Amino acid sequence: MLNSQRRFGFTLAEVLVTLGIIGVVSAMTVPSLMQNYQRQSYVTQLHKVYNELSQALIMYQTDKNAVNLTEAGLNSVEAFSGFFKNYFKIVQDCGSTPTPCFASEYKKISGVKSNFTCTNNCFSLANGASIGNLNKIETYGANSIIAFDIDINGPKGPNIIGRDAFYILLYKNGMLDDWFLDNAAIVAPASKDEREKAFKYCTNTDTGYWHGCFGKILNDNWQITY
Repeated sequence: MLNSQRRFGFTLAEVLVTLGIIGVVSAMTVPSLMQNYQRQSYVTQLHKVYNELSQALIMYQTDKNAVNLTEAGLNSVEAFSGFFKNYFKIVQDCGSTPTPCFASEYKKISGVKSNFTCTNNCFSLANGASIGNLNKIETYGANSIIAFDIDINGPKGPNIIGRDAFYILLYKNGMLDDWFLDNAAIVAPASKDEREKAFKYCTNTDTGYWHGCFGKILNDNWQITY
């Protein structure tokens, strides 16, 4: 009796064609997925540092029974040194020397070397991030107090402005926002237009500026879209 049940299978050629198609699709999609994942991991860590810094500033003002941070005494580089030491878990104090808390070299997204650095209160934190101040209090205009240079994963790579390295300004109303060229006229939160104008300094080839990235992330609801 003839076997009426026929068995079907794939030929070797069909299998190879299928694997080839899968390989092409993977080659097209996997890099994009990895890039999106990496961007999101950067933002997640930045958001964590931002929240810890915001909460510490609120606690400092509350503990001093003050109506604002300036009245609370957060008005000098020396005061910020005490602020960091009292409200953060510090694993290394580099003082006014950026390394080894920060990397010895940073680049911008455009590929040029950046002058990004920490000049005061350079610390490595227990959460893996590095934080410090840049310049003196009087540098930042009437509406702001001081700037923070932040590397969300310390001296580890990629050490690129807008990826793991950010510049954030503390305003006198207690809010954290970006820095702007006409900063004396701006009160946080800045407008979306002001942040978009500043964003060009995040990606251009001017080594002397490294602001604009944080404001863009705020505009885009805590997403790295650039």
